[in-house]
Amino acid sequence: MTQISPPASWAPALDPVVASRAFARLTAFLGAEAERGATIFPPEGERLAALALTPLPQVKVVILGQDPYHGAGQAHGLAFSVRRGVRVPPSLANIYKELHADLGLPRPDHGNLVRWAEQGVLLLNTVLTVEEGKAGSHQRKGWEEFTDAAVAAVAAGPDPVVFLLWGNHAQKKAARLPGLNDTRHLVLQAAHPSPLSAHNGFFGCRHFSQANAFLEAQGRGAIDWQP
Repeated sequence: MTQISPPASWAPALDPVVASRAFARLTAFLGAEAERGATIFPPEGERLAALALTPLPQVKVVILGQDPYHGAGQAHGLAFSVRRGVRVPPSLANIYKELHADLGLPRPDHGNLVRWAEQGVLLLNTVLTVEEGKAGSHQRKGWEEFTDAAVAAVAAGPDPVVFLLWGNHAQKKAARLPGLNDTRHLVLQAAHPSPLSAHNGFFGCRHFSQANAFLEAQGRGAIDWQP
């Protein structure tokens, strides 16, 4: 059976979820999918990459995605990010356009956002696995409770954090979690960067400069948003 062990800094918040009956159903589902030969992205060792690369006490910014990319070679455990050498997906290309407009940063020639994660940007998808070619195929299997607990742990922590909520999915997830209305935090909302919606309020949102201004004012240090 597939085993899922949260990184050490996240374990106190997530171990109770992992021990739950609902999560046992998730691991059984993932094990059964693997046994029938389904290709699941990202690979097993990278499914908790967002948590491994961004320890809980170091989180400065939370960006919520939906589920991983479902094409071969794309997903590697970070929302919106792809491996180097993989074509930059349309939503990420639009994020780069807004970065250029907001901060004047040159548009990168790759889509790997590990550098963000290492600086404290939690790039967390709501669902952490997907079957190849089947977007949304692992929704409502148990991941949502796990990622809810992760975001709630950030919100309950002692430090001020910026939450960037792009699109209805992220906004609805955040709305049901305790702690995000704490005045210590900065919650910024905009349309999703997808080509279908970016022109409805994502472009021009200036979330990156607002996030840095807030972090600097709180003494937490700005993010270098150049990937």
